[in-house]
This record gives sequence, C-alpha cells and structure tokens, in this order.
Amino acid sequence: MKNVHTITTTLKDKEWTDILDDTFKKKNSNVTIDGFRKGKAPKDVYIKKFGIESLYMDAVDAALPKAYTKALEDEKLVPACEPKVDIKEIDKDHITLEFTIITKPEVKLSSYKNLGVKKETPKVTKEEIESEIASMQNRFAEIVVKEEGTVEKGNIAVIDFEGFVDGVAFDGGKGTDYPLEIGSNTFIPGFEDALIGTKIGETRDVNVKFPENYVENLKGKDATFKVTVKGIKARVLPELNEEFYKDLGYEDVKTKEELEKKIEEHLMEHKKEDAENKYIDDLIKAGIDKMTVEINDEIVDEEVNRMIKDLSSRLEMQGVTLENYFQFTNTTMEQFKENARPDAINRIKSRYLLDEIIAKEKIDATEEEVNAHAESQAKKYQVETSELIQMYGGLDVVKYDLLIHKAIEILES
Repeated sequence: MKNVHTITTTLKDKEWTDILDDTFKKKNSNVTIDGFRKGKAPKDVYIKKFGIESLYMDAVDAALPKAYTKALEDEKLVPACEPKVDIKEIDKDHITLEFTIITKPEVKLSSYKNLGVKKETPKVTKEEIESEIASMQNRFAEIVVKEEGTVEKGNIAVIDFEGFVDGVAFDGGKGTDYPLEIGSNTFIPGFEDALIGTKIGETRDVNVKFPENYVENLKGKDATFKVTVKGIKARVLPELNEEFYKDLGYEDVKTKEELEKKIEEHLMEHKKEDAENKYIDDLIKAGIDKMTVEINDEIVDEEVNRMIKDLSSRLEMQGVTLENYFQFTNTTMEQFKENARPDAINRIKSRYLLDEIIAKEKIDATEEEVNAHAESQAKKYQVETSELIQMYGGLDVVKYDLLIHKAIEILES
C-alpha cells in the first residue's frame, strides 16, 4: 500500500556512544564487581566482565525514540499508528533501525453536500407521558407489608428457595430471605410468574428450563425449585397531588395537566437531541458511502486497542476490571476485539471524512473561537473551563473538536 513507508535510520559515533555510556551508568549502579564498591567499577572493567552486548537491549530502548523522531523528521511523515521496528545492525560504533511507518491512507471524497438525508420530526405520545408519570410514581412508592392475600405482579415476595436438576441440588441454586420483585425478570424465565397466587407460608415447586446462553453446566437443562414464600410486600404509589409534584421538584405545578405539560417538554427536549444525533450519524454514514479509502489492518488494530482502553477506564470508575467484564458477558478479549472491528472501522472512516472536509473547506478557528468553544463545552458538562481543557488534553484538542463541529455544519448545509 502507498501509505506504508520503510525507513532506515542509523545512530552512530558520539550519538550512539553517548547512549551506550548512559546505559552503562544505569546498569552499573546496580552491579557489584570484586574489588569495587557497588556502582563504582570503570566501564572497561564492566565490559570485560559482562560484555558490551549486555548494554545493547537497554540501549535500544533508549535509542528508539530518538531514531524514530529522526526518521519522521527526515521523511516528513505523520504516522497513523505505532510503527513496526526491526534492528538491522548493532555494535559498539552504531545502530541501524528499520521502521515500517504507516501514514494516513489516501481519502477520495466525491461529494459531501446535499446528501439527501432528512431529519426526523420528534413526537411525544400520550402513552409516553403516562409511562413517565408511572415511572415517577414507582420511584416514590412506599413499600408496605401485606398481612394477607397472595403474591401479585409488582409485589416483592420474600422467599427461600433451592434448585434441583435431576433431583440433585446444584451450586448457587439456594437462597434465604431473598426479596424478589415479581415482574422484574430478574430470575429465570417463568420463575416469577409461577409464584403469582402464592400465599404467605406456602411452599410451591417451580419448574423452569435454563436458557441456552446460561452457564455451561446448567444451560438448556430442566430444573425444579422448591420455593417458600415467607412474606409479601406491596408498592403503594403516591397520589397525583401538589405534594407529589413538589417532591418531583415542580414547585409551580398544581394539576396533572400541568405535570403532563412539563413531562412533554422534557421528553421533547431529549427527543430533539436524539433526532439531531441520529441526523448527524446518518449524514456521516451518507458521506462515508461517497468516500473511498483503504484502511490498513494496523490502523484498525490500534483503534480497537484504544476502544479497549476507553472501556477499561469506564469500568474502573465503576470498580470493575476488564476480567470481570469478560466473565459477566461470557466473552474473551479475542472475541471483543473481533466484534469491535466494524465499529473501529466506522470510527476511523468518520474521522477521515471530517478531516477531509476540514482540509477541502480550509476550515480554521481563531483563538477567541477556541476559548469560546472551551467555555461552551465546560458549561455543557458542568465543569470549570480549565478542567474541561485538561479533560480534552489541551487547547489543541479543543480546537480540533471545534473544527469537527464546523465540518459537521458543512455536512448539514
């Protein structure tokens, strides 16, 4: 491919010997040689004992950044991903490194205006408003103990249970005083519905079949759970009155009609934002369809690795490791990488499309515009402007984000 460049770079004479000397000093500081205090042996004594080759591995690590920068500057290249490096020659006088550098591939863009994409007109239905009100009532519901009656949908049944397959109890199939909300679909399909109509103190056999995507030793198997209902709790929904509206934070709402109006405005605001985001996604997809680019596997691999790092960071904020995540989702790192490739390719193409529009339209931004964009984004995310700039990684990244916004406006025109 045209964007794959093989560059050979040599560091020699003082440039290389200085690196070897620095490497010797670091390694010698941890070495004791007979007749000398730790770290005080002369270089010639050290080399006589260990050989100059003992310095090469660490010296290569020290030489790589310098040699790589030299290769990029000499050839005026901007890499699109990490290079591949081969050591071609190495001795006490010089080192020759071969870099395989992949730059951004050629992007051919036939058209990016008047793409024929239409923005959806959002609507809020009466059913959606009622569903939101019901959800609000559920959040403020009071949990009360039912002294009599039977388990109904929406109740919380406090149960003891034990599961059996072929008459034998299995690990993890037993629980005591477990609060199960009927209708939450927390348990195996059919389990919760089977408890409807059960009285307090009643024991019932519940027959279920484990799903095919369940754990290996149980998936697809028939099981019987012996379940005893020890207590029943019910949700008592709050009445739709001024007190409830104030609990929701609506001090000015007096009637259900006024609440419905507030909810409609709130839902419409979100739907408009969703419609705008979908419109932009559709525009970018239409632009990509008119773009020709051949993307190297190495560029895709690096994007996938970036996605993994992003996922790992998000999980860490929740106290979850990547290993936990793969266990929960019953997947492996290899499967994740394979499944992530289509999304990675789409991300790369989206970036190339917008970069190409920035170049073709000669889009730029003044210092004042960049600062105003930083303030606007900080307000959006409710952080200080300085914190926003730090989150982005500097003003240069804020500027690039602004250029991307301007490119999207060109797509929308």
